[in-house]
Amino acid sequence: MNRKEMADLLVQRIEPELARLKAGYEASRLTIGHFFIDDLLPEPLAQRIYSAFPNAGTMKLKKSLKEYKYVAAQMDRYDPILEEAIYAFQDPRVVALISSICGIDSLYPDEKLYAGGISLMGHGHFLNPHLDNSHDKDRNRWRVLNLLYYVSPGWEIGNGGNLELWPAGPTGEPVVIHSRFNRLVVMATHDASWHSVSPIACHAGAARCCVSNYYFSDHPLKAGEQFHVTSFRGRPEQRLRDLMLRADIRLRMAIRKVFKRGLVETDHVYKK
Repeated sequence: MNRKEMADLLVQRIEPELARLKAGYEASRLTIGHFFIDDLLPEPLAQRIYSAFPNAGTMKLKKSLKEYKYVAAQMDRYDPILEEAIYAFQDPRVVALISSICGIDSLYPDEKLYAGGISLMGHGHFLNPHLDNSHDKDRNRWRVLNLLYYVSPGWEIGNGGNLELWPAGPTGEPVVIHSRFNRLVVMATHDASWHSVSPIACHAGAARCCVSNYYFSDHPLKAGEQFHVTSFRGRPEQRLRDLMLRADIRLRMAIRKVFKRGLVETDHVYKK
């Protein structure tokens, strides 16, 4: 199945839910706007996407105090259905529907998959509370939406690996969104949209697999928002780690004020 056929299915699933999804996003937009929709694609197709995920050893491992996960963006190295699934979310009809739900004009998908693509997380993996960087790769457009499509069959909320939204910041209490099989979560990204992935506690061999896209816009979601780098913090109980990560934010922001693209060019893009 190609991306257009998948996009046809996405449109058919989302259109009847427009009113409910708009209401859900509107109710949460004063904090961290988000909505989710279950049973997004026919189950056999969602299962096929999951089965196509590559061995973790062929992906890039990101392991630090900030995060522990495998990611990939160079999609021509993997089963073609993964690339088709990613780009189905970039179909103009799908983008228009998401734009309507969130009330965001000038919405653009990211063909280069800057920080998008696929991710795989297993036992002990995590993603600490963080803000996504504010712009696209070239700092021309504002990052405004994160689309997360979860495809691990039978994934229980007790496994961990769930999306956490921190409306009061990383010292508050998170809102937990189950990374349920065949669920799409769309969330706003701005200078207060702290979010994380809870540590995975399930047994070795199980993996939480996700297809990710970011959308960009000509304007930020919040008035007065300024450029910022990806900014990680510690969890409330991680006081020492939090101090270290705060220092890391200050250092990288200082570097980016001098060097527009930083000292190291990111390799997490799709080089076609």
